[in-house]
Parts: sequence; C-alpha cells; structure tokens
Amino acid sequence: MPYTDRQNRICGFLDIEENENSGRFLRRYFILDTQQDSLLWYMDNPQNLPKVAEPMGTVKLTYISKVSDATKLRPKAEFCFVLNTGRRKFYLQANDQQDLVDWITALTNATKITVPKKSESLTTSADTPHEIPAPSKQVSTKTEIIAGVPVITTTQEQGGAQVRAERGGLKPSHNPVPYYLSRAAQGQAVVKAIKTGYCVKQGAVMKNWKRRYFTLEENALSYYKSEQDKEPLRLILLKEILKVQECKDRDLMMRDNLFEVVTTSRNFYVQADSPEDMHSWIKAISGAIVAQRGPGRSANTRVRCDSDVLTFPQ
Repeated sequence: MPYTDRQNRICGFLDIEENENSGRFLRRYFILDTQQDSLLWYMDNPQNLPKVAEPMGTVKLTYISKVSDATKLRPKAEFCFVLNTGRRKFYLQANDQQDLVDWITALTNATKITVPKKSESLTTSADTPHEIPAPSKQVSTKTEIIAGVPVITTTQEQGGAQVRAERGGLKPSHNPVPYYLSRAAQGQAVVKAIKTGYCVKQGAVMKNWKRRYFTLEENALSYYKSEQDKEPLRLILLKEILKVQECKDRDLMMRDNLFEVVTTSRNFYVQADSPEDMHSWIKAISGAIVAQRGPGRSANTRVRCDSDVLTFPQ
C-alpha cells in the first residue's frame, strides 16, 4: 500500500512497463512529490541507494491528462492502471485491488483531474472489505487451510489462460508454484510458509542496508539474497526470539516502517515497504511464536502484548 513518508510524499512499490507495449513490467519504488510536481521512480527506496542516485524515470504531474483502470486494456496484468500523458501512456501494476484504488486516488488528487467513470466503481472506503470483484461467469471455488487460516480461491478462464484470484487479502502469485510453498524445488518435499516477501535488513558488521527475501515458517524466520535462492543466508529459530516490535530508534536511523526482532544473540533491524506491511510482519511473527509455544506455558511465561510490541519470556 502507498504510504506518506517524513517529507509528506506518497511512496510505495509498483511495477511499471518502462518500454511501452513491451509487456514487461519491472518493480520500482515510486515517489509522488506534489511539491516538485513530479512522479519519480527508483530502482529501490532511495534510503537504500547511494546519495547520488538519480531516479530511473520521472513524469511531471501537469503532463498527466488522465488516470484510469487498465484491467481491460491489459488483461494479463492484474491490478493495472494507466497514466495518459501528451507523449505516451505509462502502464503501472499495483500489488492488489486496494493498492490500485489508493494509487489512482492519490494521483487523481495530485493532478486535480476526474477519474473516468469506469473507475468510479472502485471504492475507497476503509470500512469496505477489500475484495477482487467477482467474475460475471460461474466459477468453481476451492477452500484451503494455510497456516491455520481458511483461504478461498476462485478459478476463471480468460483468453485461454487460467487466472487465480485469491480472496482474504492474499495477493495472487505470479509463480506457477503456490505462494505458500517453501524454497524447495517442485517435485521435492515442501513446507508451507506463513508469510513471505521482500524487506530491507541492516547488516551485523558493516551496518549497511540490503534488500532480502524473508520467509516465515512454523519454526523459523529465514532470509535469502533473492526469491530464487534455495539456501537462506540466515535462519532465525522462533524459540530464540525474545521480542518483536516497531523500532523505537527509527528517528535516529531516519528510516520509515522499521521494526526489530530481538533474539538471544542480536537485534535484527528490518524495514518494510509500507506501514501496513510492517504491522503485518510484526503480527505474523508474533502469532507464529505464540502458536509454536502453545497454551501450556506456566503463569510466569505469559505473553505481554502492548500494541505492536510482543515480549516472549524464555
């Protein structure tokens, strides 16, 4: 989801078709800066790049004539929307339906234009459940239990290609392997993952920040150099975690969406892509720890829960 940073700019990750009509979308970090009248995108969050890093692209907000849902124009690109400028069209792909709504709304407000009627059906109410619109044709459904959570999936045929729409707030996977599978290759034994995704982690020695792919499973939190790697750079056993909380020193580090995982050996500082993602990781890790240790603890090993701080006595 897009979020507002310390400079009052709307920020977040989107996929962009940098070469028009190429059909190839690349992940970029976007900054909507109304003070500079610009929409900029970088290879990563500028906080993780050298200070001299220049944006990979920029569009003046005054050049944007229309913002609209492009799902019908690009049926193979889910949650796609388009920016129409005088020179070309920029196709962008959001992470989910609510992310699509939030970006269209933010860009609409920034450019002071009216979104076309075909997009007005997109709700922006925070109280409305965030679901992908149901297909008009009758489809089959399947219920799976993933990490103790029931997930309903629907299957729809579009242009000969099978498209899966995940419900319950889970983003569809673009990988033929279901998103909850472990790093093991297809055909080998697999383990269900509770949560996966990219975050930025501080190194233990050099104190530099690098993007890593995190996987939370029933017994451990692991991180990899990339999503394609099979062997983790490090595996943190859940039984070694003492506390998970939003980082209190983030003002000192000047980083948004920062949380820390306190273990018996060291503190891990992790930066999520948005406040929602940060809270999601804190709750997922905390929930996995509680599930692993079970209700059979004595009175002096109770879990203390204050907002987004969970302490787990050993």
